Amino acid sequence: MGDILISRDGGIATVTLANPGKLNAVDAAMWRRLAAAMAGLDGDETLRAVVVRGDGAAFAAGGDLEEFSEARDTPDKALAYHHAVGRALDALAACRHPTVALVHGPCVGGGLAIACACDLRIAGESARFGAPIGKLGFSMYPGEIALLLSLVGPAVVKEILLEGRLLTARHALEKGLVTRVVGDAEVDDEAYATARRIAAGAPLVARWHKQWIARLQDTAPLTPDERRASFAFLDTADYREGMAAFREKRPPRFTGK
Repeated sequence: MGDILISRDGGIATVTLANPGKLNAVDAAMWRRLAAAMAGLDGDETLRAVVVRGDGAAFAAGGDLEEFSEARDTPDKALAYHHAVGRALDALAACRHPTVALVHGPCVGGGLAIACACDLRIAGESARFGAPIGKLGFSMYPGEIALLLSLVGPAVVKEILLEGRLLTARHALEKGLVTRVVGDAEVDDEAYATARRIAAGAPLVARWHKQWIARLQDTAPLTPDERRASFAFLDTADYREGMAAFREKRPPRFTGK
């Protein structure tokens, strides 16, 4: 059985997918623990960013196929299983703190969905992305397809699912699946540098930007109350601090208030 590990360095938390010997394949217990872990981190007002990574040389090689023959061998069991998957992915996507996927090696199937639920994806050159499940005789759950669609659109999703090939990190970058690609030896440093850049900004602003980006995916026009709410920053201590720091030519000291 795998595990979800959490560590903390200042305002940056690290969530590690750990299933030794299985390239961090995500089993049912890990999906449940991931949902609980992200819910706990979401409620931590002292956090500034979350890095999601795999243990060792892989991000995650999909779900744990060994448990599929019992855990989702009927439609009812499959629905229950993917309800847990959906809760974990929703908790990742809805986390108020910006999330960065640090991708080494295979990022496949359920692992790909986890990476797509993060805000940014930093990949090493040897990372590989895909979902070759057509070769196993089962289809991707619609909730996971929706994550891919929101990120890269139907043409790329069809390429990934219909061809079933694994994309190199560079191909994934060209298709908008990842944010940046760096050398394998540099991916840890770049992912944490990304998290530190996020953490240096005003945390309330980062949260608002995530909220507005999500809201604006809906084509419904903004209401007058929503337009007014977009100026909520005017009443914050961080706004006053940011402007004062600019005038005084010093780094700002944001408190999230």
